[in-house]
Amino acid sequence: MASKVSRAIHLVGSTAVALAVLLVLGAGYGPVPALGKALVPGGGVWASASAQNAVRSETLTLPALDKPVRVSFTAEGYASVDAETDHDLFIAQGYVTARLRFTQLDLQRRMGQGRLSELVGAAGLKSDKFELNLGLLRTARARWAATPRDSAAGQALTAYAAGVNSWLSRLEKTGEWPTIYGLTGVRPQKWTPIDTLVVQGVLTQQMNFNTIPVDYELLRRSLGPKLTEEWFPVQAPTKQHPYDSGPYKDLPPEPLTVRSSNAADPSSTSTAGASKAAARTSSHEDVALPDSVRQLDFNSNAWAANGPEVAGGGAMLAGDPHLATTLPSYWFQISLRSPGYQVAGGSIPGVPGVLVGRNEHISWSLTNAQTVGTLYYREKLSAERPDSYYWNGAWRPMKKVRYSIPVRGGSAVELTTDLTVHGPMMTVLGQRVSVNWMGNFAHNDLNALLAANRASDFAGFRGALRDWKAPALNFVYADDRGHIGSFVAGDVPQTPKGSQPWLLLSGTGDEDVVGTIPYEVMPQQYDPPSHLVASTNQRPTDPDYPYFLGTSMNFDPGYRQSVIERFHTDRGALRPEDYTTLQNDVTDDLAVRLVPELLKALDGTKLTGQQRAARDLLTGWNHSMDTDSPAASVWWTFLDSYVHEVFQPWWDEKKVPASKDRWILDLDRSPIPLREVLEHWTVDDPDNAAFTPPDGARRDATQTMRTAFRKAVTDLAGKLGDRPAAWDWGKLHTREIPSITGAPGLGYERYSAGGDPWTVNAAGGELNSSYGPSIRLVVRWTGRGTADAVAIYPGGQSDTPTSPWYDNLVEFWRDKKYLPLRAPDSTATWTLRAGE
Repeated sequence: MASKVSRAIHLVGSTAVALAVLLVLGAGYGPVPALGKALVPGGGVWASASAQNAVRSETLTLPALDKPVRVSFTAEGYASVDAETDHDLFIAQGYVTARLRFTQLDLQRRMGQGRLSELVGAAGLKSDKFELNLGLLRTARARWAATPRDSAAGQALTAYAAGVNSWLSRLEKTGEWPTIYGLTGVRPQKWTPIDTLVVQGVLTQQMNFNTIPVDYELLRRSLGPKLTEEWFPVQAPTKQHPYDSGPYKDLPPEPLTVRSSNAADPSSTSTAGASKAAARTSSHEDVALPDSVRQLDFNSNAWAANGPEVAGGGAMLAGDPHLATTLPSYWFQISLRSPGYQVAGGSIPGVPGVLVGRNEHISWSLTNAQTVGTLYYREKLSAERPDSYYWNGAWRPMKKVRYSIPVRGGSAVELTTDLTVHGPMMTVLGQRVSVNWMGNFAHNDLNALLAANRASDFAGFRGALRDWKAPALNFVYADDRGHIGSFVAGDVPQTPKGSQPWLLLSGTGDEDVVGTIPYEVMPQQYDPPSHLVASTNQRPTDPDYPYFLGTSMNFDPGYRQSVIERFHTDRGALRPEDYTTLQNDVTDDLAVRLVPELLKALDGTKLTGQQRAARDLLTGWNHSMDTDSPAASVWWTFLDSYVHEVFQPWWDEKKVPASKDRWILDLDRSPIPLREVLEHWTVDDPDNAAFTPPDGARRDATQTMRTAFRKAVTDLAGKLGDRPAAWDWGKLHTREIPSITGAPGLGYERYSAGGDPWTVNAAGGELNSSYGPSIRLVVRWTGRGTADAVAIYPGGQSDTPTSPWYDNLVEFWRDKKYLPLRAPDSTATWTLRAGE
């Protein structure tokens, strides 16, 4: 019943949005031209629904196929593809994905290529300028040029593109375009292998591109070096949870053998691009950072256990990568069967193969390694040489790349990007720097992923991922022989000894990257005595690891890790249902550590009746951020108040430019290192000088907590009323799953939710979160080649709002229910055959 109501809401929402846009676009408005035939009843926008709503059994002709392919669908929309050749498998994967998710595919490639404005008008310019400057398109072209056409990746990319284009050809014949193309009159181009590599680059960017060194620069300018180093230390002061505790080898860095596609050859003065007109925009301007283009939150869990930790022995794996939750989702669940592949799991729309899942013998999931991946160089420039920079003892000309950005309803915008040997010149958060990002190297990550899809044991799996370069990821593994393991794969750049790569680096040549951490000594673990491997974005090694991985601003504090480890210690002999329970756990381990300190601070102090009632809620609380828990509201509001009480006077006195980057510098987001140092001071150093504000009024942790608690109670009373017993967490904390188009009415409505950024079932750092477990996977190996595997993600297989498969999986996800990863039942079957 609920799903029918949801579909009705989306039908009404999509109709309302369409009508509103039709009123504007039908006649044209300002720079937006009339769309004419796109709005003809029976065609254009109106025709798209019938083509994409219902999936029924049918026979289809795909010209590029060699042999027939069978595609079956479960009632929930999960697709299984059975092909006689690997070539036909990827044609079918491309076709199925495009038929159900083409709008998403096109929006993702447009974002990465800097072509959103062509579809959405001037609103897309901020993103387009940023992406063209950073260079995902330049990188994708370089990667395709370097990909052997007869390699697994080359063949899969070509076949996948053919499958997508088979669906595009059908749309061209029928005119049943998805709504956004009917409304705008814009028609998408054919899909190419470069498009897939761009889409892959978009996900890499959202997981690995960040501005940490620039933020450090802004902090040092305001707080000064001493406070910045104390409050945002390289090594966190609290207990960490490495999964590789050594001993470590110290080998020379491995050379970067593949040149960055975004670095200028010092001897080159060439230009590239489509524009012949003079540039009206250059990379000198402060290009804003859209939230969609960089890593903002990081929360993912993956763990595996074997031996006595698993009921009946063997191995069991759980994984839930945390990303933005959107409709449609990052994920498209699929099962692929051919002579070379027997794999099922979550695929990335636009990319062949499966990113998380299982094959006949192994299973895997992943988390963000959080290691350094973005370096920034302060180039030596001269007003007398405006198009040059000084590097390795000589002035070098910048390479200029010119673009013309088409803008629907307006004139094209010209853009010029300057490239140095370190990468593109960009003005980031007010700092003009060149950007050396590991995602801009022309590696063949897809070949590594496809080899991992085919692996049958740990050595083969880890060996396959030797060539995985960006983003750096923790891969967690379990197999049908009872083995488990975890390791980091990806490039982690190293600079000369004595340099500080978490700050802006000198561009003159003495702080250039000297290589990456050798794969042989990357953090790793296999069949540990504890019978547990777990990765939650924490620092994977001890402080004596001889390579630079990142600072406390990179890594998670380990609160989720503590909950996962304690769960295994307390229970043991676990079953799949225990893992699904753990994936939905909302215990806040920071509360476990600090609430006792708060209660001690409140002992013996005079409290009002309301304050006593709030304190009593925390006494005996189980530290679980449940929707109906008023204690959770008291804890969260107190913590926020405590952070502000300690640091806001310093932020004000030192004029920290929080507006430059609200995600890292703004205390409303409570940067992770501040919570860690505050935990450390509260427990181990309650007289730390930071508790005394700049005005010199002496106080300690106890006094500060008392003040923060009183302010928190006043705040809660103002928001939720006078009765602390009624301050349920769900009244403050909500989730929503917005549409990727941003259109209101096309997302999943906001609802009360448990959890917070520190719980296993994580949410984003804001009270209304659209971030969290983007897919949940549990695999229990029951024998050689046999496993019980379940998964769920908050979305649906189709990107058409009126489809029954648009958001039908959200309620399963909300209700902590899972579906089989490979379901035997079939509600519809496509027979794909070769022909014209």
